[in-house]
Amino acid sequence: MKLNYRVVIFTLSIVFGLFFSAPSLLQMQDGKKITLGLDLQGGLHMLLGVKTDEALKSRIKSIAASIKHYGERKDILIDSLSFDENRVTFTLLDKDDTKTIKEFLSKINGSIVVVEGEKVTLSLSKEEILKTQEQAISQAIETIRNRLDQFGLAEPVVARQGEEKILVELAGIKTAEEEQRARELISRAAKLELMAVDEDRAGRVYSMSDSDAASYGDVILEDASNPKIKHLVREIPILDGGMLTDAHVGFDQNNRPLINFSLNAEGAEIFGDFTGKSVGKRLAVVLDGKVYSAPNINERIGGGSGQISGNYTVMEAKDLAIALRSGSLLAPIYLMEKRSVGPSLGADSIKASMIALIGGFVLVIAFMIVYYRMAGVIANIALIANLFIILAVMSLFGATLTLPGMAGIVLTVGMAVDANVIISERIRELLHEGVSIHKAIEDGYSNAMRAILDANITTLIAAVVLYAYGTGAIKGFAITISIGILASMLTAILGTHGIYQMLENRVQKSKNNLLWFGIKG
Repeated sequence: MKLNYRVVIFTLSIVFGLFFSAPSLLQMQDGKKITLGLDLQGGLHMLLGVKTDEALKSRIKSIAASIKHYGERKDILIDSLSFDENRVTFTLLDKDDTKTIKEFLSKINGSIVVVEGEKVTLSLSKEEILKTQEQAISQAIETIRNRLDQFGLAEPVVARQGEEKILVELAGIKTAEEEQRARELISRAAKLELMAVDEDRAGRVYSMSDSDAASYGDVILEDASNPKIKHLVREIPILDGGMLTDAHVGFDQNNRPLINFSLNAEGAEIFGDFTGKSVGKRLAVVLDGKVYSAPNINERIGGGSGQISGNYTVMEAKDLAIALRSGSLLAPIYLMEKRSVGPSLGADSIKASMIALIGGFVLVIAFMIVYYRMAGVIANIALIANLFIILAVMSLFGATLTLPGMAGIVLTVGMAVDANVIISERIRELLHEGVSIHKAIEDGYSNAMRAILDANITTLIAAVVLYAYGTGAIKGFAITISIGILASMLTAILGTHGIYQMLENRVQKSKNNLLWFGIKG
């Protein structure tokens, strides 16, 4: 027996496979492991819809707030500032400010500005409306994904489905409490607004209707801790959560949890200007349309930071901070479909898949040994090494194994042995022609190489396309197939070739082609 570089590489690949697949196979505490997908360990499947029309209303409201702040900062006298779902309207009390305000409004993307005397109207172009709706969906996907990553779930699936739908799959959600917490975190708008309390009319809030409040440019909001308590606040906010840069859990002097938040430079400037001009008045901290606190402003507040206090647990405060950090949703989302996969169903899937994998594996091994004898044994060694390498690579990258991924492994078993079948048949053909063992082995690999490469490369291309354009489980199938193809080319071509070269002298001396290749002569 003579050692060669092919055997050395093959041996190292087996060691690599055993070492990195061990944590997953033995469920060790240390080391990187394969994550089981939704269909294998149970979890939550949801289909969400996005109310894109609300994103337009939110955009218009944000523009109105910007106009209000710009007017105050530049000492432009603006009256009757109001907005609806489509436009912002206001009146300029000094016509000399028309040029200045038009220059400011022209910088707003997609704005259409109409000036009729003293009245100014701003609306959005059709292209900007479509862009805002599209952005609401894309932002919802990104925001939900960020929230779930911070929530601590491994490999959550968040993907667009159709025009305005979002698919969310959360593996490992096993209890009703975990499901409820995840759903609340996903669906929470987390829209933070700082709004001025209408001090002149606040005492009449309980006798006013929503339409009465709207006539004054106000809105009536509930208190977060007690819905019976009402607050009358200015409809156009001082600033919103789009200017928030950080949010984290803190504790007050009574050790009750609260949220500390920070604003960017623009938000800090607006916050400082407003509080400086509003000493003695109240500022409402509004989250998702409810007032969490409305403290008195005792002095100008600089630094761009504040607090949200409320009656919630540490876990609720933590989830709220996650939602604020990851950004508010531009448009509300709603549940269209929900399906729970129990852990017992996942265990049944694993059991059925393992039966299929082991059954197919045993049948292939038995066939190779019976039909090709020692050549079949060598092919089986490569096949076993191939499985360990697949598991090792998936463990190393923390890949998620799904039911289609298990199917991909089963399919890889057949594909891996297929290369050795082609090679063994080429060697047998050459031996039938009476060539030497050395020439039969070398020419057998050479002749089989093109067919093997063609088959593997075309399958690999298909797998890459599936991964690029597929979602969820399809990606899992594509990943296992891709890893399996690359591993089989290492083991079935390089590895077995090296073993034949190492055993070549022994094969020649035995002169027993039936033992080594399953043919007489």
